[in-house]
Amino acid sequence: MRHLIVNADDFGLSPGVNAGIVQAHEHGIVTSASLMVRQPAAEAAAAYARGRPALGLGLHVDLGEWAFRNGQWLALYERVPPDDATAVEAEVRGQLERFRTLVGRDPDHLDSHQHVHQRAPVASIVAALARSLRLPLRGDGSARYVGDFYGQDEKGTPYPECVSVDLLLRLVDALPPGYTELSCHPGRVVAGEALGGTTYRLERNLELAALCDARVRELIECRGIKLCSYAQIDQEPGLP
Repeated sequence: MRHLIVNADDFGLSPGVNAGIVQAHEHGIVTSASLMVRQPAAEAAAAYARGRPALGLGLHVDLGEWAFRNGQWLALYERVPPDDATAVEAEVRGQLERFRTLVGRDPDHLDSHQHVHQRAPVASIVAALARSLRLPLRGDGSARYVGDFYGQDEKGTPYPECVSVDLLLRLVDALPPGYTELSCHPGRVVAGEALGGTTYRLERNLELAALCDARVRELIECRGIKLCSYAQIDQEPGLP
C-alpha cells in the first residue's frame, strides 16, 4: 500500500495563503498543514483547523526567513538568532504553547520554515521536543519526504515547471510503498499582498491550480494510493 500525506506549509502566513490551503484541502489533495503560530493569519487558520478534524495539523517552527541577495544569504526577519541555543529552545517551546492555545491540542507532527530544524543547534532542540511528545518530525523516517514540488531553486530563481500538473503527476506515480510526505505551499496570492517577508509568492497560485487539478486525484485513485495525514499513521490496521 502507498500512503500519501500532502502537507501544506505556511498555514497562517496570510489570508491569501490560508484561502489557498483551504481550497486545496476542500477541492484538491491536501490532507495536512503546518501552522505558523507567530504570523498574522494564524488565529484564522487555527479556527478553520479546529472545525476540520480530517485536516492534519502540525507546528511549522518559524525562526526566520533568509533570501539569497548579491551572492550572500540575508535575513528578511529573525525571531531569534538561530545559533543561540538557549534563545532557540525558548522560542520553539513558546511556539508550541501558542499552538496549544490556538488549536486546543498538540500538533500531530513537527517541521520548520526553510528547514531550519536540519541545522545545529536547532536540529537537536526540535528532535528532542519531537521525541518527548512522541511526534513525527519531518525527515526522521516516519515518512519519506518529497520536496520537489516547489517553484524556485535554492537561490530563489523561479521554476514554474516544478509546480506544474505534469510534474505532480510524475511525483505521485513514482511513489514507493509506505508513507510519503509531499510538501507544498498553495495560496491565493495577489501581487503586492503582504506575506510576512517571504520571497515565495505568486508561485503559490500555480501550486494551488496543480493540487486541485482533477487529473491528479484521478491518478491517485487509479493507482490505489491512500491519502492520509500524520495523525493516521498509527491508526492503520496491521501496522507496528
